[in-house]
Amino acid sequence: MRKNAYILQVNPNFSMNKKVLAIVFAILAAAFYAVNVPFSKILLSDVGPSMMSSYLYLGAGISMGCLFLYQRKNLRKEDLLERKDLPYTIGMVVLDIAAPILLMYGITMTTSENVSLLNNFEIVATALIALMMFKEKISRNLWVAIILIVISGAILTFENSNGFVINAGSLCVLGACCCWGLENNCTRAISDKSSSEIVMVKGLCSGTGCFIIATLTGETVPETIYIVLALLLGTVSYGLSINLYIMAQRHIGAAKTGAYYAVAPFLGVVFAFIFCSEIPGPSFFVAFAIMAVATVMVIRDTLGTEKEHIHNHEHRHGDLVHSHPHGRFHHIVPLHIRHRI
Repeated sequence: MRKNAYILQVNPNFSMNKKVLAIVFAILAAAFYAVNVPFSKILLSDVGPSMMSSYLYLGAGISMGCLFLYQRKNLRKEDLLERKDLPYTIGMVVLDIAAPILLMYGITMTTSENVSLLNNFEIVATALIALMMFKEKISRNLWVAIILIVISGAILTFENSNGFVINAGSLCVLGACCCWGLENNCTRAISDKSSSEIVMVKGLCSGTGCFIIATLTGETVPETIYIVLALLLGTVSYGLSINLYIMAQRHIGAAKTGAYYAVAPFLGVVFAFIFCSEIPGPSFFVAFAIMAVATVMVIRDTLGTEKEHIHNHEHRHGDLVHSHPHGRFHHIVPLHIRHRI
């Protein structure tokens, strides 16, 4: 009988390349989302908060719907949403109705800089829910970063006016972050599906829900020019951003993708300075410094060296016997096989 020996080699570079690409996607997602707060602040002078949320999501849904229809012929059946995905899809849509409405109200009641930095609390919510629901590993450095983010958020949430006074706008933003933290993990559960289909469903359904709420609460439809601008803003800040976010989640998980989103507030602050001419107070710069330290810790944690464990064992399949070493990494990597007959 002829025996074949197989030598399997794990290529760690493949895993690292996937991780780096995922990091790029997460940072790009953050950059696209960063334009949302300052430009929404400008448009909210002519568009109601719920109506604004509606057009942002509809813009995302329409643009990603067009992309999905273009990609549809190349997608496999398993790439599409199925009935078993329905609970996560419904949760995603409901949370995406509540979150942007809370955010828009928050924007109207506090500064763009505060909103931009407080958005980082979404990292905390996402990480904690990822730990509880999906048992994602959270390192010591990531926990420290999360604590720093909480401290930074607390600094911005209270205003010193005859003592500590709770800022209602900041609380609305924190509520939005909690909704998005849970929503991120719902999306994480279906992130192996077509990202364009997920964003299409999310955008069209959540946008419609927000529009219904806006109508019921008496908000009026704005002029056409503001509708177009809001739809375009939604295409970039929600459509492209969420699509890239989902693609990043596939390879580095919900917790770390959310952590890389921490660069969005810093970019949002820059845009707020440029387009809204808002001058923050001293507490903002303290919070900014703490957020910066937390962000650096998250980046170092994600790019940490992966540890490999090698072991050998032999398999027998009928007349075929082969042995091979296994490399065990924190992330799944493909095996490059070299045959020796």
